[in-house]
This record gives sequence, structure tokens and C-alpha cells, in this order.
Amino acid sequence: MTIVLDNVLGWRDVVRIAGGDTLALSQAAWQRVENASRIVERIVETGVRAYGVNTGVGALSDTVVDRQSQSRLSRNIVLSHACGVGDRLAPREVRAIIATQIANFGHGHSGVRPDILRYLLAFLERDCIPDVPSKGSAGYLTHNAHTALVLLGEGSARLAGKSMSGRDALAALDLAPLVLGAKEGLSLVNGTACATGLSSVALARAERLLDWADAIAALTLEAVGGQMAAFDAEVLALRHSKGIQDVGARLRRYLAGSDLIEAARGKRTQDALSLRSVPHAHGAARDVFDTACAVVDRELASVTDNPAVSGTPDAPIVSSEAHAVAPALGQAADSLGIALAQIAAMSERRMDRLVNPLVSGLPAFLASDAGSNSGFMIAQYTAAALSNENRRLAAPASLDGGLTSALQEDFLAHPTAAANKLLSIIDNAEYILAIELMAAAQAHDFLSSTARRAVGTDRLHVAVRSVVPHYADDRPLSLDMEHARALIRHTPPPIA
Repeated sequence: MTIVLDNVLGWRDVVRIAGGDTLALSQAAWQRVENASRIVERIVETGVRAYGVNTGVGALSDTVVDRQSQSRLSRNIVLSHACGVGDRLAPREVRAIIATQIANFGHGHSGVRPDILRYLLAFLERDCIPDVPSKGSAGYLTHNAHTALVLLGEGSARLAGKSMSGRDALAALDLAPLVLGAKEGLSLVNGTACATGLSSVALARAERLLDWADAIAALTLEAVGGQMAAFDAEVLALRHSKGIQDVGARLRRYLAGSDLIEAARGKRTQDALSLRSVPHAHGAARDVFDTACAVVDRELASVTDNPAVSGTPDAPIVSSEAHAVAPALGQAADSLGIALAQIAAMSERRMDRLVNPLVSGLPAFLASDAGSNSGFMIAQYTAAALSNENRRLAAPASLDGGLTSALQEDFLAHPTAAANKLLSIIDNAEYILAIELMAAAQAHDFLSSTARRAVGTDRLHVAVRSVVPHYADDRPLSLDMEHARALIRHTPPPIA
């Protein structure tokens, strides 16, 4: 399917393009791009000093570059800024970055020629994925530069999954390497396309994770005989939070009609907090998620490169500003990372309650033959280790230091680092919740003869048992964890 960019894209549009949809520009968007390109041409003709057009960049912003050298400046910016290291970003993430960069150019304040956008659109249409290292960006720059390399016939890419040089990738697309014009090198490495694209992908994964977290918590609550009075709508309404109300309603739907819950009614005055405060922790994360969505959508609606061009070719205006800095985006990614790390930590605590014979009322460690079998004993260790790693990852990237470019760039907001860190937290959280899901399903296997599950949780049990059978210490648990994690990552939970 093709998404048409007219004025702005939303983060959900970016996610769809990341997943394989193509992108096209409306006539109005093409006109904005063409107008901005003519404005830059006029700036070059008149010789008005403009950052990155006819000056160096960073601490070299006061160094004037003559007209004959401006194309070389653009090319050199790309080559010198392509210094990322580490593993490559996933194709989905690279596509999200490209889509976001096109959206930024489409605002009509960057000044790149339409050909730049045509090439990037061809990358999306033909699934040409530049090789973009995941590390090395204090703000933005390096990730974007590695994409730009392929436009020049440099670097490397994957086309339909096959690795090749940037020049060969362009040839396969029937495109010639581009010779960049004034400002185009700076525009290609500038802006917040990287952090915004990665954050969009993270939001999609976080949304599914939050849905699964509620579903898995319901399965565990039923297995341990949770006291549902704490989740009454009237009770939860005493604390003002849309997230709390939504999670409470979801838990009630999943557990409606459960004989297991009914049999446990009144057994305890109150449950442990990892059970009783599910609406509060999960709801808080949903509230943070809503805020992060708004921040990312605002970023997509904004011009995020420096400088911005405006006016007309006859009356060009170039504005040197700081729109490429994105404190709000870094803070949003950090906040969502903290929220999801907390949900995962709570999941590990619930999982411990399932395997701990001191509190569960279930076979020790959910083992079929405790003693000769260890059951889920060590699976809980894995969940605890991942939860601890998330605690370290949750330290805010937006407060990281770093002085660059000879004190010219003496403040860094680190949105790309925050987005990458958020994705790592989600990776761990998916595994932790997968382990709880497996343990909850195992607990229900032992309870199946005592009372009936709710219709909603029975669907969950069927879903997990379709990918992971009952565990009897008869195989390594590691592969089961991968299967359960894939279920969480790639499919929505059954509807209650």
C-alpha cells in the first residue's frame, strides 16, 4: 500500500512504511520541495552567508567556502560524518529513518533538490536498505550519513536481502550516483530523522507489549487466585488516570466468569503489590506512552534541520537555529523506557510468585516432578537478570554529557541514544513477559482439573500452548522462550 505525504506523516504512517508500505508525495509537497531548492540556488547566486551552504559546519561555521567548492563540501560532509560503528540497524529501522527524513524534506524548508527525494523514495519502493551502523551518534549525524553514502554510490546496502556496494545498489535501481549541490550534504546528515524513525518503531513495539502485559497479568492473577475487588471500576476511579481505568477494564474483561477467581474470592484481605497494583503500573506506562506518541507526532510535524530556508527565490531567507536538537524526543524515549522497565520488573516479580512454593500454592517451581525436575527455577533467574539489565538501561540518555565540535556543540540532547536504549529495553521486556506467560500457562495446566478458566484467559492459554507445549524438563527452555517471545512480538494478544 502507498501512503501519500501531503502535509505531515504520523508515527503510525512511519511504522507502516517501515513494515513495507511505500511512500509518495502529493503535488503540494513536491512544490514545497522545489521552491526550497530554488531558494538555496538563489542564496548561492547572491553569496549571502548561510550556514552549511557556503560555510563550513560545526566549529567551522565562520569559514567561508567559495562557490566552486560547495558541491565538494556537501560530498565531504557525508563522507566525514559516516563514522558509525557496531551492528547494523534492522531493515525496518532503516526504512523508518528514511521515511522520516523524506517527511522532513517534504516540509519545504531544507532546500534539497527533488532528485534527493526521488532516490530515497526508490529505496523504499525497491527495498534498498543502506547499511547503517547502530552506534556513534551523539545526536543524529552518523546514521543519516550512512544512508546518504548510498546516494553517492558509496557505502553498502542490501537489495532484496542481498549485500552489495552502494554503486551496485544504485545500478540495480537504474540510478546514477548523485552529485550533491550546495547544502544537500548538510541536509542529508542533519535533523532528527534517525531518532524520530527509531522512536516510531519503538512506539509500535511498546503498544503491543503493553497489550500483552495486561493479558499476561490477567493469566497470572487467575492462576494465583487474585482478589478482583481491587480492580472494581468504582475503586479504580478514585485515582485519576485514563491508563489505570483502561487497564482495570481490560483485566475485568479477561477474567469475567472465571471459576478460579470466584473460588479464591475473600481468601486474602489483599494481594501482594505485584498483583494488586497492575492497573497502576501498567496504567502509568500507558499514560507515558500516550505522551510519547504526541511528542513523536509533533517531531514529524516539525522542521528539524539547520538551517531552515524560507521566503521566495526572489526574497530568500536562511535561518540558523537549533531545530535539529530534540530534548523533548530524548526525554520522551527515556520516560517510556523507564515505564516499560518497571512493567517488566513487575512481571518478573509475578513470575517469581508463580514458581515460589512459599506463596504460590502450586508445585514447587512449576515442576512436574519437583526434585528430579527443576521446572522454571532457572527461567526466573533469566527474567531477573534481564530486569536488572533494564534497570541499568533505564538511566536517562537525555542527561548524558559530551562536548563536541570544539565547544560549538556544547549541549547534546541524545535522542538517538535514548531511542536505541528504549528498543533494547523493549527487547528485554518481551523476553521477561514471555517467561511469565510460559509460567502462567504451566500453572494453569496444574489447575485445569480444579476449576474453569475465564473465556478470555482460556484464549490466552490456547495461544501460548499453540507455540510452547507443557514443560517437563524434557528439553532446553531457551527455545521455548524464543517461541513465546516471537508470539508477543509479532502477534496481538487474543481479545478478551
